[in-house]
Amino acid sequence: MTTDVLVVGAGFSGAVVARQLADEGLQVLVIDKRDHVGGNAHDRMDAHGVLVHPYGPHIFHTNSARIFDYLSQFTEWRPYEHRVLASVDGQLVPLPINIDTVNRLYGMSLDENTIQAFYDHVREPRETIATSEDVVLVAVGRDLYAKFFQGYTRKQWGLDPSELSASVAARVPARTNHDDRYFTDRYQSMPRDGYTAMFKRLLDHPGIIVEVGVDYFQQRDRLAARHVVYTGPVDAYFDHCYGPLPYRSLRFEHQHLAGTTQYQAVGTVNYPNDHAYTRITEFRHLTGQTHSGTSIVREYPQGDGEPYYPVPRPENERLFKRYEALAQDEAGTTFVGRLAQYRYYNMDQCVGAALKAAEYVLAKLDYRSAASEATTGALLQSESSQGA
Repeated sequence: MTTDVLVVGAGFSGAVVARQLADEGLQVLVIDKRDHVGGNAHDRMDAHGVLVHPYGPHIFHTNSARIFDYLSQFTEWRPYEHRVLASVDGQLVPLPINIDTVNRLYGMSLDENTIQAFYDHVREPRETIATSEDVVLVAVGRDLYAKFFQGYTRKQWGLDPSELSASVAARVPARTNHDDRYFTDRYQSMPRDGYTAMFKRLLDHPGIIVEVGVDYFQQRDRLAARHVVYTGPVDAYFDHCYGPLPYRSLRFEHQHLAGTTQYQAVGTVNYPNDHAYTRITEFRHLTGQTHSGTSIVREYPQGDGEPYYPVPRPENERLFKRYEALAQDEAGTTFVGRLAQYRYYNMDQCVGAALKAAEYVLAKLDYRSAASEATTGALLQSESSQGA
């Protein structure tokens, strides 16, 4: 039996594409090699009844009203603003670096009128901003770079910041106020019932069939479809014909602490210079769950294992472009998502890319109802007017 569209991967990218296509009347088969939906955002109760994220913390944030409203069809939200502390010089201080971070580390009394002068004094100007090291040194200088970024980056990426593209460090700015929120997006929330419940609602459609525990490459011959939407690693799709694209992986060490109601003051504590792990996250901060104990996770970056992060370097981008050229010639397949597009996407960016991919597939198959064209046109016009 041939389905209209086969979607490989049941994470954000795959689930959103599947729902969009099914809403248009297409028959969609979604497969995933894991035994669950939700991809890396999957959550579940641990053995002690605490809701945890097996693949590390996922905090939803976006500035796009369109994306927030889209996902709101499938979940209610719990408002949550993520806060991170970094263990530096025997203290826990706010990250991103703000006025309070600087004052506590250096015993100063700076305010919003004087903090920029401090940054200007310690910063190291660069004519060209090419690497993550350049970004940080230009913003906050050598000492803060060493305290917060260099060691953490070496652990997280297995590379020095001087070897990574500027985009990596640009994700964590230095601030000139007291704002201690990790993100400043307009919408910051967690799915009230968890991510997995949201994904199940996304995929709950008469036009969608979901099969988990199915490896696309092992069962490719039986999975007949008019079109394939592929969300896995793009190099794997082409049997690594140009060599493997570098990805960074993680090992997670989960721990439950019985009788402890709070392990740390905030959701995540980073360890830039101490320990082999990069950070500890306590899930109850994220979920708001009440429980007699608490569950935490330590993250250990590694080079081998499940691919999580594309490694942003110019040479890796050049290799990806070779695979991208092959992908563009693959008429029967659409590639979307962090691994398929080799992009360090946030969750909302995955949703946005998936919505665009669904439009492409519908156009490719010449399958669209007049009513949906009008609805999509109105959405795009609204988004344009809002600048979302």
